[in-house]
Amino acid sequence: MRAGRDERIARLHGVLPFLAMGCARCWVALTVAAPVAGPYESPASMIDFHNVFDYAFCLTALIVALAARRFVPLNGTARFRNLSFAGFAGSSLCFVAAHVFGLGSSTPLAVAGSALGGFGFALFLLLAAEVIASLPLLRIFLFSTLSQLAAAALTFFLSGLDEPRMLVAVLLLPIAARIAVARAYAGLPDQDKLARPCSKFTYPWKIFVLMALYSFVYGLRQSQLVAGAGQHTGASTAIMMGVLFLSAYFFSNRFNIGTLYRSPLVLIICGFLLIPAEGVFGNVVSSYLIAMSYSLTSLLVALLFYDISKRLGVTIVVFSGIKNAEQIFVVMGKGASNALDSVGLTSGAQDIVIAVLVAVMMLVATLILLSERELASKWGVRILDVGGLVERTPEEERRDEMVEALASRARLTPRETEIVALVAQGRNGPAIMAELFIAEGTLKAHMSHIYEKCGVANRRELKELLEG
Repeated sequence: MRAGRDERIARLHGVLPFLAMGCARCWVALTVAAPVAGPYESPASMIDFHNVFDYAFCLTALIVALAARRFVPLNGTARFRNLSFAGFAGSSLCFVAAHVFGLGSSTPLAVAGSALGGFGFALFLLLAAEVIASLPLLRIFLFSTLSQLAAAALTFFLSGLDEPRMLVAVLLLPIAARIAVARAYAGLPDQDKLARPCSKFTYPWKIFVLMALYSFVYGLRQSQLVAGAGQHTGASTAIMMGVLFLSAYFFSNRFNIGTLYRSPLVLIICGFLLIPAEGVFGNVVSSYLIAMSYSLTSLLVALLFYDISKRLGVTIVVFSGIKNAEQIFVVMGKGASNALDSVGLTSGAQDIVIAVLVAVMMLVATLILLSERELASKWGVRILDVGGLVERTPEEERRDEMVEALASRARLTPRETEIVALVAQGRNGPAIMAELFIAEGTLKAHMSHIYEKCGVANRRELKELLEG
């Protein structure tokens, strides 16, 4: 019992800098994301400053992702950390000026503040992703959920302050975030600070489409969600991240990502079906389900990208940057909702149109989710298996040691070693071909060479040799 507790505590070693990274999310909630805190919420304003923030955020993330070959590692120098801090600080100064001088929706100030905030936040998330990518998957999951939970708690307490104290917090949060990411990077082993390659690879388009669908659906209802149901630090996010953290922390060996992977679909469908039943369940429940579905999807997609990055040896900046740029689909969903308002449809007709849109998009999402086997084989995503977040079990370590010993003794090539490792895992011929993208003839040729080098006649004898 004590050994298990000590193991769980060890998983959280070094978590403090990552908890402090929640300061950036808290800053977004206090300045741009939360209507009650934003100084630019004037009905007379013709500009949606949330969209300005999102456009700057998406453009920055996309540019860095496309130019990752030239920029990584982002944390290699202080340049990008300073640029991110400059964006945060500049936006904070615009925010404070709008409050102190009563400028409200002064367009140049609001546009500058929103754009700088989107730029700084996009860079910060990429910096943080690059640092956290070196951790084991289970710790990535734990640190990510705990960081967002801390951000929600911090936002709750700071939003209750009077205006002078809240403005001071807005100025101090970027400093805390800058220090946090620098300390987290400094605490990494030297080998984890090296630049990851940006070799050519096929982008996992199914995961991209899945995230885009959920983003658009969330955008359809974003402006109508109740207070506390939001994608950054709302109560819905706190509830979801709290449940996920506790589940992974106490039951990591039985934590099934494969089941969790389909949960957003159930949540978002229930959320939209509950909207007509407001008299029974209330719009609060509907809003929370929709927001929780989006938060869960975003976390799981990020986890899939971390896993792919580790297995393919590609920098996480590419995957994370493009994923963050998909925030544009939230903007598009919000625009579609506003367009329905402008054509003069009744609220009932709008609900029907939105329900049809959601049904079609969730049908596409269902088809993607049901092809989990292809996701796992094509991009090497194995965290969907039961216990997939546990890095190495004793049995897996023993099996890999036997494979390495046999490969060394028989002088197998790297490809032959991969095939032997898959055979040791119990994979059959079609599964090995799908995993390694090789033809049947190629597999047969490799197996023939393996049998000859190992002195066995067939796969059964090869397995016996490995087990022995």
